[in-house]
Amino acid sequence: MVPLTRRRFLQISTAALGSATALPRWTAQPAWAAAPASGGVTTIPTLCDMCFWRCGAIAHVRDGRLWKFTGNPLDPQSEGRLCPRGTAAVGTVYDPDRLRQPLLRVGPRGHEQWKAVSWDEALGYVAERMNAIKAAQGPESVALFNHGLGQRFLVHVLRSWGVINRAEPAFAQCRGARDTGFALTYGNGLASPEPTDIRNTECLVLLGSHIGENMHNSQVREFAEAVARRVPVIVVDPRQSVAASKAKYWLPIKPGTDLALLLTWMNVLVTEQRYDADFVARHGHGFEQFKDEIKGCTPAWGAERTGLPAELIVAAAREFSSHRPATLIHPGRRSNWYGDDTQRARALALLTALMGSWGRRGGIFVPTSLKVENYPLPPYPGSNRPQADGADGAQFKFAEEGVTTSLRAATLSGQPYPIKAWVVYGTNLLQNLPDRAQTLAAIDKLDLLVVCDTIPSEIAGYADVVLPDTTFLERHDELFVGWGRRGWIGLRQPVVAAPHDQKPSWWIAKQLANRLGVGACMPFDDIETYLRWRVEKSGHSWERLQREGILMGPPNPVTVEDGLALSFDTPSHKVEFWSEQLAAAGFDPVPKYTAHPQAPAGHFRLITGRAPVHTFSKTQSNPYLHDLMPDNEVWVNAGVARARGLADREYVTLRNQDGVVSHRVRVKATERIRDDCVYLAYGFGLTNPALHGAYLNGASAAQLNTRYATDPLMGGTSIHGNFVQLVKEA
Repeated sequence: MVPLTRRRFLQISTAALGSATALPRWTAQPAWAAAPASGGVTTIPTLCDMCFWRCGAIAHVRDGRLWKFTGNPLDPQSEGRLCPRGTAAVGTVYDPDRLRQPLLRVGPRGHEQWKAVSWDEALGYVAERMNAIKAAQGPESVALFNHGLGQRFLVHVLRSWGVINRAEPAFAQCRGARDTGFALTYGNGLASPEPTDIRNTECLVLLGSHIGENMHNSQVREFAEAVARRVPVIVVDPRQSVAASKAKYWLPIKPGTDLALLLTWMNVLVTEQRYDADFVARHGHGFEQFKDEIKGCTPAWGAERTGLPAELIVAAAREFSSHRPATLIHPGRRSNWYGDDTQRARALALLTALMGSWGRRGGIFVPTSLKVENYPLPPYPGSNRPQADGADGAQFKFAEEGVTTSLRAATLSGQPYPIKAWVVYGTNLLQNLPDRAQTLAAIDKLDLLVVCDTIPSEIAGYADVVLPDTTFLERHDELFVGWGRRGWIGLRQPVVAAPHDQKPSWWIAKQLANRLGVGACMPFDDIETYLRWRVEKSGHSWERLQREGILMGPPNPVTVEDGLALSFDTPSHKVEFWSEQLAAAGFDPVPKYTAHPQAPAGHFRLITGRAPVHTFSKTQSNPYLHDLMPDNEVWVNAGVARARGLADREYVTLRNQDGVVSHRVRVKATERIRDDCVYLAYGFGLTNPALHGAYLNGASAAQLNTRYATDPLMGGTSIHGNFVQLVKEA
C-alpha cells in the first residue's frame, strides 16, 4: 500500500473573464440543443470537473457535439451515476458566456474595457512583464493562486522560473484546518475525497456537514443507502439541513459552540467509560493528561454554552458510542468557521480515536493508492528568501500549504519583500477570500495580474491579461491518481474541440515557458507523450486507459478488519491525545473552548453552506444549472420573520455590521433554523456584468464576509464571524 503523506500535491480547476467583442445574449438553453441530431453516437471516457470529486464519466458525442454526460461504471467515485452538476456538464461546453480569445486590458482595472489579441501577443506581454519583475525584484515577487487539476503545468513552469509563493484557497478557506488537525493527531491528514466508510457504518455523526446539499457523489449515495438501512444519524447544525431531516437526533446548536459540544461528548465517554479502552491503551499518547484537561466539560457545562439540553447531549453520546468502532464521526470539509478550527478538527479526530474508529470498518478507513512513475522533469531552482505568506513556519508553524490571505497581506505591506504580480488560475478570489476590499486593495498594488479561466469570473474583471482556458471536456490534464478503498488512475481527455480560440492549460504553460526562458522544463512535444510515458513506465496500458478511462489497482487492506496494521506518523508514533508538538509551539496541547463574539442588537449571525446544483460561483453561468437554481434565498426563522413583518419569498437586503449591503435576496421563512442566525448558500450575487444570466442574482455571502479571524496554527480564515440585519425592500 502506498502511504498517505501529510503534504499532498496541490490540485486545481479553472477561472477567467469577458470578451472585447459583444457576447451573445444569455439564454436559458443554448440554440444547438433545440435542433435534432442525426448521426451516430461516439462515447469517450473522461473525468468530470464540475467539482473536486472528479468522477469518472462517459461523454456521448453526436455530430461532433457533446450530447450527454453520464457516469463511468468502472469508476469507484461515480459507479456509473453522476450528480446533477455532472449531468449538466454539457452546459459548460455550450455556455454562451464563455471566454473566447485572449484579452488585454485597455482601461482602468475593473472597468471591463478590453482588446482582443492573439495568443502570441498575450503571452509575450505576460512574459515581458514577468521577466522585468524578476530582473528588478526577483522571481519571488510573482505569486500564484491556483485551484483544480488543470493547474499542474502552469504551477510547474512558474516554479521552474523561480516562483516560491503559491497558495490555493481550498487550503486556508476550506479543508486546511481539518487536515492539519487530523495530521497533528494521527500523523496523516485526510485524502480528498475523505475516506469515510459510510457504506459500512452503523452510526453516522455529522457536525455542520450538509451531505445531500454538498452533492459529493459517492458520499451522497452511501448516505442515502445508510438512511435506507435505518442507520441512526446524529446531526449537529443550527439549521435543519437535508441531512438533519433524516436524523434520529438533530442538535440545533448555538452557532460557534461546536468545540464545547465535542469536549462535552468526550467528557461523557470518558466519565461513563464508553470509549474504546483497548484502542487508547495500545495506540494513545498522553491520554491521562487529556483526561485531566476535559474533566470540567460536564453536560451541564456544555448545555450552558451550546444552548442544547444536557439530556440531549448525553443521549446522542450514548447512541453513537453504542455502535463503536463502526461509528463514523464525519470529519467535514469546509472547516474554516470561527478561527479556532484546527483545534475543533483535533477534537473531531480525538472523538474518532475514543470510538476506536480510525482504520476500522464503518469508521474512517486508511486509503490506498497506486504508484505512478514521475516523468523525469528538471529540478526547481532554489531561493534564499522565505515564503512571503509565512507558511514555511515563520508565521504559521503547522501550515503545510500556502496561505492565501497571508500572501495577500504580504502584497499589501510589501513585507518581507514586494509582491508585484499575481497569476490566478481557476479560482475566483473575490468570492474565495474574506474581506473583498483587502483583495481589491492588494490588486491595486500589482504591476501585473494574469487570470486564466473559462468564464468571465469576477477576479478576471480586474486582470491585465485574460487567458481563455478550454473546459475540462476539451483538453487533457495531469493523470488523476485516486485514493480510496482501492487505488486507481483516471484519465481526462478531450471529447470535443474548443469552439473558439481557447487553448488547453498545458499548452498555455508550455508556450509561456518558452517565452520565459525555461522551455527545457517541459521536455515533451505534447501532453499525450507525457501521459503515455507515466502510464507505461508504471506497467499499465495507455491504450486501455484511453479506451476505458479508469484503471483500478489491486485491493489492499484499508481497515483493521481487512488486515491493516495501524501506524501513526506522529512524534510519539501514536495517536496524540496530548500534543507535544502543540505544547512546544506554545499552543494548547488539548483543544480548549473559547467563546466567540456574539451578534450586536438587531443582528443575526450569518452562516453559510452549499447548493446541491452549484459549485459555489464556478457553475453560475451554466445554463442548465442556472435554470434549476438561478439565485439563493436567505433562511430566516419563521418567528423572526413574523416579528419583522417579512413574508415568505419577499425580497430583503442584508446589511452587515460594517455597513456592507448585499444585493436583494428572497426570504425563506422556516421553523428549520434557530432564531439567532440566518443562512445563505455561497456562490451567488456575482458582480461581473459579462455573466449575463448570473449577474447580481441572489446575495453574495462572500461580499458580507468583511470580518474574519485567522487560525494561528495554519492560517485558515473564518466564514461565520459576521452579523447581518434584514432590511425590507422599499
